[in-house]
Amino acid sequence: MPQTQLEQKCEACRAGAPQVSDAELAELIRVIPDWTPVVIDGVLQLQRVYEFSNFAQAWAMCDRVAALAEEAGHHPALLLGWGRLQVNWWSHKIRGLHRLDFELAAKTDQLL
Repeated sequence: MPQTQLEQKCEACRAGAPQVSDAELAELIRVIPDWTPVVIDGVLQLQRVYEFSNFAQAWAMCDRVAALAEEAGHHPALLLGWGRLQVNWWSHKIRGLHRLDFELAAKTDQLL
């Protein structure tokens, strides 16, 4: 059975996809300096908090990130609050970081 476009886009969504190595992490994090690698429940994730002057601006950014996630077929955790949006990218199936997470973090920054 041929893969759908969504399945082809999200290699990171398949069990067994490669996690980034420590050396790759050190290299890739330099490209997205406002993101922080964090471990949550034993899973390495990329996290960034965006600050806004009101709830509506934070909500609008949340909507843009959600649209990016749907387009990629790869979904972050989003925590929306007054004037703030926290975004965490990681690959659920591999319980860690894939190169796609770094690409999507960079694309998230471009949404500003």
